[in-house]
Amino acid sequence: MPITADSIAILASVAVLWALAAVSPGPNFVMTAQLAITRSRRDGFMAVAGIGCGTVIWGFAGCFGVQALFVAAPWLYAGLKLAGAAYLIGMGLRLIWQSFGTRGASGGPADASGGRAAPRRRSAFVLGLVTTIANPRSAVSVASIFATTMPAEPPPGLSVLVITVMVAVSVAWYTTVALLFTLGGLAGAYRRGRRWIDRITGACFVALGARLAIER
Repeated sequence: MPITADSIAILASVAVLWALAAVSPGPNFVMTAQLAITRSRRDGFMAVAGIGCGTVIWGFAGCFGVQALFVAAPWLYAGLKLAGAAYLIGMGLRLIWQSFGTRGASGGPADASGGRAAPRRRSAFVLGLVTTIANPRSAVSVASIFATTMPAEPPPGLSVLVITVMVAVSVAWYTTVALLFTLGGLAGAYRRGRRWIDRITGACFVALGARLAIER
């Protein structure tokens, strides 16, 4: 596909709009920060890879008109929203429950080495992927961006470029989050106050899930 001034303008608009959506605090931010600070920087990066794959899925869903599908079958959107809310609330409650059994500073970033590192990193990837897919607000954001920036019948090449830009923005932002939350000072602060930090993080997940369940 030839790169024209119009396509560059579209890509720039998508980059700005998706960046605004990405930096807004939400489940992906909380999940990436929590994994990076409680496990390791690599676990945070694996979660970011999962977020990138989830962004690809929602991007193609936007290409194929997922918003029109939700309008035609509102029960589908409602079901996806409730499933996502249940997932986030369950994740939050699990964090809160586990915080009452936390032992000192164990399980922090130093645990990332050893035999359990690979399975944990795979689980971090899956967690990033599922958390992204479980949030139907991502679909709404994608559909809104496509509706406001894309022509009525965009060429396939332009759609692929737009999705690539979205993935690049998501990966860049959440990689930055993972890096920031593995700085020495933050990691040390987490080890000192792990129980309460886990409880606050769990409460954030519960609040995000509850908001997702009740919003229209």
